[in-house]
Amino acid sequence: MTGDDTLDVVGIGFGPANLALAIAIEEHNRSCAPGEQVRAVFVERQDAFGWHPGMLLEGATMQIAFPKDLATFRNPSSEYTFFQYLFARGRLVDFVNHQTFFPTRLEFHDYLSWAADRVDADVRYGTSVTAVRRVGDELVVQCDDGRVLHTRNVAVGAGLQQRVPEWATLSARCFHNHDFLGRMAELPRPTHGRFAVLGAGQSAAEVVQYLHAHHPHAEVHSIFARYGYSPADDSPYANRIFDPEAVDELHRAPADERARLLALHRSTNYSVVDLELIEELYRTEYAERVSGHRRLFMRRASTIDAAVETADGIEVTVRDSIDGIADTLVCDALVLATGFRPSPLRPLLGDLAPDDDAPRVVTRDYRLVADEDGDDGVGAADDGRTAVYLQGGTESTHGITSSLLSNVAVRSGEILHSVLVRRGGSATLARVDRTADRRDRPAPTFAVSEAR
Repeated sequence: MTGDDTLDVVGIGFGPANLALAIAIEEHNRSCAPGEQVRAVFVERQDAFGWHPGMLLEGATMQIAFPKDLATFRNPSSEYTFFQYLFARGRLVDFVNHQTFFPTRLEFHDYLSWAADRVDADVRYGTSVTAVRRVGDELVVQCDDGRVLHTRNVAVGAGLQQRVPEWATLSARCFHNHDFLGRMAELPRPTHGRFAVLGAGQSAAEVVQYLHAHHPHAEVHSIFARYGYSPADDSPYANRIFDPEAVDELHRAPADERARLLALHRSTNYSVVDLELIEELYRTEYAERVSGHRRLFMRRASTIDAAVETADGIEVTVRDSIDGIADTLVCDALVLATGFRPSPLRPLLGDLAPDDDAPRVVTRDYRLVADEDGDDGVGAADDGRTAVYLQGGTESTHGITSSLLSNVAVRSGEILHSVLVRRGGSATLARVDRTADRRDRPAPTFAVSEAR
């Protein structure tokens, strides 16, 4: 594929981030002149669209408000908003009567699948990208099925990589919570009536609650380094760290000040739990203390020294960090709710990416560069004609929204705008106006709760 056959964008991965980009491209192509249309192909290793299916726990709600969907903050009149989905499903009135900003995770997954099914996009499911390299004025994308795609730009939406402790060996009895439901369905028959969950965040607490409810004769041990679960800070002012405008401010801030602010606001997203869930777990634990029949145990200020599998279970050695005493729990499974890290770029992009242990330098429009030349810098991944855009893994440069759904609509519009401008065409994307249109109407602040 050369010359006029060269694509404008190849999206690596088709999760919510690149789905939002596909929607922005469709809406642009529908309204622009034929010669200004954007040609894109998306490559997704899964056989069908799916968004964390292993954590679609019954009753679990979203941690972001529904207007932070695939399109609303970029284009409130889009056909792909959550409201449009509700109308299409015949539940708009029912949802409004529900009086919540936070749909269940199962419903939001259905919304994402609905959007993925109807968007006008060329998605190659069941295919993985094995390498990306630059050849002349193009980026060459090699797929595992032998196909080769030529493009001017790549949008990397490869998602996150599960974080696993060094002492852990993943198996049928020791697994990350990302695969929770699937692993539990395949779990060998429980014989010990005991589960252990490592982690102090929302996912850990949800897994603890699920195991306690669905295995009524088993003990559940929640193991975490904190003294107790900490509530998420979902207050309006703290949540401005997730506003689209915050990306502008954080990106231009000095690196040390940006790091200071991100550290101060970690309680909006990391190792924190919804207060309602904390209170529910506490009520459950307290009721068991009253009855004398204990099944829920909070192993606070504790770590795991080792996990050794046996013929019919897994032995988990838990150490109390305060007194140093260790004891061993013989469990049916150990769930690692230990978070995620950005997927490494070097195996995919080769010399187009910095070393994985080097800081990522990313321009305001999400282009990966190899040196600190500023927003106009040109590095290994960006020679002025081609570019690699990062759909995630930019927290250190763009803020906490990097790995969350909260900013995918705005970010997709900004990436598409950059592609069009760098191609030499004009671009006017539908988006929320950040300036006041009348003297008596202030600019919108997007102060919508991020944590739930």
